[in-house]
Amino acid sequence: MNDVTAILDQIPIRYDLASHIMLLGIVQGFFLALVIFLRAKRDSAIIFFGWSLLVQCLVFLDIYLCYTGLMKYTMHLNDSTEFLVLLIAPTLYFFLFALLERKPIGLKQHWPHFILPLLYVISQVNFYTSPIEVKINAYLGAYHSDFGFLEVPGTMNYSYHHIKDQFRWLVLISFAFYLILSLLLVLKSRKKGWTKAKNIKVDKYMFSRNTVIFFLVILLTIFIIYLNFDDDGGDHIIGIIQTATIFITSYFILSESRFFEKSWIADKYETLSGTSVQFSTLEAFIEDSQYYTHQDISLKKISEQLDTNSNTISRLINSETGNNFNDYINQKRIALAQARLFHPEFQQLTVEAIGESVGFRSKSAFYSAFKKHTGQSPSAYMKENRT
Repeated sequence: MNDVTAILDQIPIRYDLASHIMLLGIVQGFFLALVIFLRAKRDSAIIFFGWSLLVQCLVFLDIYLCYTGLMKYTMHLNDSTEFLVLLIAPTLYFFLFALLERKPIGLKQHWPHFILPLLYVISQVNFYTSPIEVKINAYLGAYHSDFGFLEVPGTMNYSYHHIKDQFRWLVLISFAFYLILSLLLVLKSRKKGWTKAKNIKVDKYMFSRNTVIFFLVILLTIFIIYLNFDDDGGDHIIGIIQTATIFITSYFILSESRFFEKSWIADKYETLSGTSVQFSTLEAFIEDSQYYTHQDISLKKISEQLDTNSNTISRLINSETGNNFNDYINQKRIALAQARLFHPEFQQLTVEAIGESVGFRSKSAFYSAFKKHTGQSPSAYMKENRT
């Protein structure tokens, strides 16, 4: 124990520009992840971005402690986040998948993505449960090899080194694999056609493209660092790049915040000349992506997408159509339902299912709106118009 204390006392504490930059990124990343967890819905794609941020910050906190020498106060945690490094790329991919495919992420369907991190944890059990001398020697070998090493019990099993020594290659393979998957995902989405919402500075497609670029930058950075540094000597450079990425991401998120909108500052019924929207713009947004078929559509959501306020949208619809918001949306839904009732692609669906497909939450709401806008029930309409 005296030897352990003596060698730990020799480890210097290092605070420099690189360490300060890393700390800024870690703190900002944790804060951003917290905001996402508090604000995003549980089934939202944004949640996976929050998890990815959390994983990244835990990894870079480990790097920060090692780089500054503060790891000597928590040496039992040395190299404890290596398996999390293998989760960075999968969690970013989950975010892109949920964002672009609009499909849920579940363990039942996506368990293969966790195989590599899990196998790595299993392979390192001997290291995790090893005496403190082993973890100190691992740290000294990476950062202070000139200090010498501590004696370790002769019964120590070092079989974990077979996998640990290949860790760098595992990281490169993981990032390269998920870079390819993410690129294919973005290209597939691009091929379907990207409809950019009006007045949105950084939409989900641009954000997805930027995430793929981040994948590529990190992969190239890791490769260059692995070529030029032994062990963990260049990890702080990746930490600096990560800090820049987190602050750029924070800027994008803030730039889309309603805090900067005039509609946020305005009173409920205040007229704002700067938030005027043309009816053609509203119609294009509603029609281009059949946004009216979303069951959770609301004045608030549309006004946020068009960078204006709910009162402006409501007055615009009323003045141009003579209808209120609900009638305006339902009119479009019923027109689409009328087409789908006779479309071959929807023949296998029941009348109620077609009502759900155009945005109605219940059978009664669909039947009521259909009769209001056509003067007859869906069944009577089909009977009268069937050829």
